[in-house]
Amino acid sequence: MSAEDYYQLGNEARKRGQWHEAINAYIQAIELDPDSPAVEAKRMLDDIMAFYCKDMYNP
Repeated sequence: MSAEDYYQLGNEARKRGQWHEAINAYIQAIELDPDSPAVEAKRMLDDIMAFYCKDMYNP
């Protein structure tokens, strides 16, 4: 799979509310392409998770 494929997979998981699956897909995309839009998407999810789920998520 390409970085774009993983990015799209992450977007689909995010829309379903599967946050950890989305983050994992974004990480895969970033490993393949450090300039992928997944960088910003993952940062956004990290911020959301850190704000709403302080007890469940510690980056």
